[in-house]
Amino acid sequence: MDGLLSGLKTVVDSLGATVLLPIVIFVIAVVLGAKPGRAFRAGVTIGVAFIGINLVIGLMFTSLSEVAQAIVKNTGITRDVVDVGWPSAAAIAFGSSVGLWVIPIGIAVNVLLLMTRMTRTLNVDVWNFWHFAFIGSLVVAATGSLFYGLVAAALMAALALLFADWTAKAVQRFYGIPGVSVPHLASAQILPIAIAVNWVIDRIPGLNAINLDTEVIQKKLGVFGEPVILGLAIGLVLGAIGYYDAGDASTVVSKVLQTGMNLAAVMFLLPRMVKILMEGLIPVSEAARTFVQKRAGDREILVGLDSAILIGHPAAISSALILVPIAIVLSIILPGNRVILFADLAVIPFLVAMAAPVVGGNVLRMVIIGTITLAVGFYVATGLAPLFTSAAVAAGFALPEGTTQITSIVDGFLWVSYVVVEAVAGLGIVGLLALLAVIALCFIAFHRRPAAWERLAGSDDPAPAPAKAPAATPAE
Repeated sequence: MDGLLSGLKTVVDSLGATVLLPIVIFVIAVVLGAKPGRAFRAGVTIGVAFIGINLVIGLMFTSLSEVAQAIVKNTGITRDVVDVGWPSAAAIAFGSSVGLWVIPIGIAVNVLLLMTRMTRTLNVDVWNFWHFAFIGSLVVAATGSLFYGLVAAALMAALALLFADWTAKAVQRFYGIPGVSVPHLASAQILPIAIAVNWVIDRIPGLNAINLDTEVIQKKLGVFGEPVILGLAIGLVLGAIGYYDAGDASTVVSKVLQTGMNLAAVMFLLPRMVKILMEGLIPVSEAARTFVQKRAGDREILVGLDSAILIGHPAAISSALILVPIAIVLSIILPGNRVILFADLAVIPFLVAMAAPVVGGNVLRMVIIGTITLAVGFYVATGLAPLFTSAAVAAGFALPEGTTQITSIVDGFLWVSYVVVEAVAGLGIVGLLALLAVIALCFIAFHRRPAAWERLAGSDDPAPAPAKAPAATPAE
């Protein structure tokens, strides 16, 4: 059995998300009744879209990481907990004892909840099951029990599906991507914070009247408010902050302009990659709808995808870019913080994207919510750093030279991770049962009043007008 699981994990690791996802999409589409040719094209198109998204995100990662390191160098601050980035966290998760079991566990939880009608989401984002394994590996590091770690991973798989169903209508309405949901804990964990902070802002005179969504900005500023120009402007500001003393004048100007153009490219290209993804999703969504209608009447099945499909929206990118220097300032001024950010600053769009439907795309509110979320995250990361490091060492991860403790914004900053680890480490099996009870009660409450829950997530906010893009050639 271990050999089979090890082989499955090796295949997943070697293929990666951009190869594995098209295969999974093709198989699911055929099972749902789509014609093989159409299913094959859908899988390839979705794979191509994710490759495009990853290329653009890679450009953003490189630009922001270089700027962040320059800003940190300028401040002269040092911390003993180093951000090693989400790829390292994923490697640690899949290399852990929980990582061996997480794929069959995640699939089993999904099938069980689909069969019992507790979820509408078919989570095809198998590669991102590493998030469940990571939290499970932290539990193993805290308790020494593989069983506790596996149960924690299963509970996280269920929680991700709850968040996916809860936010599905809001995501579809705001982002204009029908038939999908986002079972991604790193993105969904901001939702309770966003709802609470948005409620408070609504009751603050003056602040509650400020609406800075990207449409309003574009109307007020004209061409200078377009997403591509906003990306350029934010990039120039970040570049100036990071590279003002990078060398002689020509070097400084070059680095600043390169940062501006790179982030302008990100703002321009990401929405177009998402449009390609939507083209690939259409056959799968249609096949799922037909399949379910034949067997279960009006029941809806949603395709669960990575939150990368959300970050192409100008509100998500703009707010995230503004939050980069704020995150660095927080790391300096927060008392008791021991974390310095490097590699993972570019994942901030993933952390804030789910707040956009809650606030109707208001960039100011997203920045406020993101600032509070990051502030909480610094303390979570400081508290979890010893366990994060222990899990890394147990998985055979080599710590960077001169580093004693590590973390990552993805999962290492999440309040969900902290709550789960503290509950299980402090209460053992009772903690696991308490988590199970809370998640089960949330499922029951959601199913009793789905519309009320969905409104909290932003399902009733006016949908933003789609960004203008060059006319696409009709698919043959």
